[in-house]
Amino acid sequence: MEIAIHTLRAVAYAIADPSNAFILIMIALIFYNKNKKIAAMQKMIMGESLDSPFELTISQIVIGIFAGAIASLIFTFSGLVFDENSNIYLLFMVSLFFMAFKPRFICFSYSGAVLGLASLLLKYAAISLQKPQLNVINIDILTLMTLVGILHIIEGGLVMLDGSRGAIPVFTNRDDKIIGGFALKRYWALPVALLILLSATSSDLAVGQSIMISEWRHLIQGDIAQRIVKSSVIASIALYGVIGYSSITFTKSKRKKTFTSGALIIVYGILLTAISRLAILGVGYQIFILIFAAGLHEAMLRLEKHMELTFKPKYVSSDDGIMVLAVVPKSPAFQMGIQSGDLLVMVNDKKIESEEEIFNIIKGNFDALSFRIKKPSGELKDTQFSNITNNKRLGIVIVPREVPKDTTIVKVNDETFKDIMDKMKDKDENEDKK
Repeated sequence: MEIAIHTLRAVAYAIADPSNAFILIMIALIFYNKNKKIAAMQKMIMGESLDSPFELTISQIVIGIFAGAIASLIFTFSGLVFDENSNIYLLFMVSLFFMAFKPRFICFSYSGAVLGLASLLLKYAAISLQKPQLNVINIDILTLMTLVGILHIIEGGLVMLDGSRGAIPVFTNRDDKIIGGFALKRYWALPVALLILLSATSSDLAVGQSIMISEWRHLIQGDIAQRIVKSSVIASIALYGVIGYSSITFTKSKRKKTFTSGALIIVYGILLTAISRLAILGVGYQIFILIFAAGLHEAMLRLEKHMELTFKPKYVSSDDGIMVLAVVPKSPAFQMGIQSGDLLVMVNDKKIESEEEIFNIIKGNFDALSFRIKKPSGELKDTQFSNITNNKRLGIVIVPREVPKDTTIVKVNDETFKDIMDKMKDKDENEDKK
């Protein structure tokens, strides 16, 4: 129990210490800037933001703190200990760098593979050239990749719990039909505590109090474990890591997509944690594990992309009705019981022949409304709304039946977030001029 308290104290240090708090504030500012774009995108498409940038940012920080505490406890009781010369903080610095400049590779599987290969190269360069000073990344591959595996298990849980928040409705063109979907982008900041093996001359460099080795129970084996048995003290350091999730779905609801993705990430983390034990068999196995980590992660991403391209789209309008892609909370549509995935079959007792009728209604041109809705289960439901405020928007995003003549359909696979934002702004400016 004492070692758990020690670990949680180190996590609290990462939050309360002025220097670490400054890092957290900088991460929060980066999150806030990204969330401003998400909120602006939601407002352009849906008429209002579902969440404010502040709410999106605070939830990322708070959930990340709890996830960091859980991850730190798992690290401690799994026996993950790093050498004081391992420079393990580089793993987390690289993740912060990718978050700001190259989000595509923010995953720890990539930074972990790079760090591990660099460690092996420097180690053998130092031996062959007889220059010990080259061995600046003295890291145990078994411990490193076990850490990466556990972080992915935590990431999978975060994606399942919070990955769908801030989703943006998007459209694309497939087989001359418009299909709707959601773009998902979420980040979390994790304060984590890692145990460091100390020498007698460097114990004053550790963050927090040292703990006696008798309280530590390791579940892994290898060179680092043997050295710990011969040593007397390990201590903890506090670091910040960033976990990111980015995906697009046209074949599932946003909640089902994040559940599927999260489960897949957890399976990847468990598999990587198990495979990492092969590192004790030699350098060849260690190189295999590092390549395996990055390669399997890339394969996982390609699998999800393949599933999106081959599975049946979920949000497509047809001759039977107009598909509802998203509904604004507390809007008239929400109060009428309309949900994402519903098919609008009739409006005001008339079959929907022209999409112009729906577009006018969405903009607020109505006094009273009644809809016949076809649920995904096939059930037909009648609903109406009469308590209407002037100029109140209906609060839905629909999927058009036909491709518009102007270029308003966003091919999300081929464009960056900035490209999409610019296109939406240009469209709004052109409409204002009219």
